[in-house]
Formats: sequence, C-alpha cells, structure tokens
Amino acid sequence: MAKKSYSSGSGPSQRQLRVGELIRRALSEILQRGDIHDPDLNRLSVTIGEVRVTPDLRVATVYALPLGGEGKDDIIALLAKNKWELRHLINKKLALKHSPDMRFRLDEMFDKMDETRRMFEQEHVRKDIERADSRDEDEAEQE
Repeated sequence: MAKKSYSSGSGPSQRQLRVGELIRRALSEILQRGDIHDPDLNRLSVTIGEVRVTPDLRVATVYALPLGGEGKDDIIALLAKNKWELRHLINKKLALKHSPDMRFRLDEMFDKMDETRRMFEQEHVRKDIERADSRDEDEAEQE
C-alpha cells in the first residue's frame, strides 16, 4: 500500500524545510550578486527571512524585507514583477524537478520581535515573570 504523501503532523515536513532553505539561499545569492536585469531591484539590499513551500513543492511563499526597512511595498512589487526571471535562475541553480511558483510577502518577523521586546520591558510584565520564576524555584527546592 502506498504511503500518504502528506504528514499527519501540523508542521512542515523535512523535505519542505530543506527545499525552502535551498530556495532562500539561492534567492539571497541571486539578489546579492545582482543577477536580475532590473536596475531598480539591483540597487536595493533585500533580506530573505524565510521561504515556506507547500507540501507538493509547487508554491513557495518568500518572506522578504528591504535592509533598513525603507521601501517595504516597493520591494514586494519589484520582486513580484521579476518573479519569472527569479524562478528561472533558481531552477537553473537548484535543478529542481518542478520550479515552484513564487509568492512574495512582507517579512514582519522583526516587527513582531520588537513588539515582544517592548512587552517584556513593561513593568507589570516583568513583575509577573519574576513571580513565576520565584514559584518555579520554590517548586524545584521542594522536590
């Protein structure tokens, strides 16, 4: 009996993670070297934070952010405009069986990390954390 192609777990498979990382590295290298024939895209420094691939490896969602955070909307539009050339270069570089269709999204992870840091710096949150830490220490001593 054939094994199901989709895992029953909630997260991505090892294959999805591996292919996503390969695409992220290739895309970063292509953008860094300026292999694209678009001068507007070549003059910008782009950070590729993550690439998520669907289970069938046909669609790759690329999370990108311009270095310094300025021109966020422009970078997504430029990447989308040049996606066919990027797809061609990635396929040539990685020799994948199927070149995934790429969708570009703004990487908001850095904003979320900044917000989390601000939250942990608030006085009432810090007190709650210290209280929880002291309770954990008391429980460890009792055992």
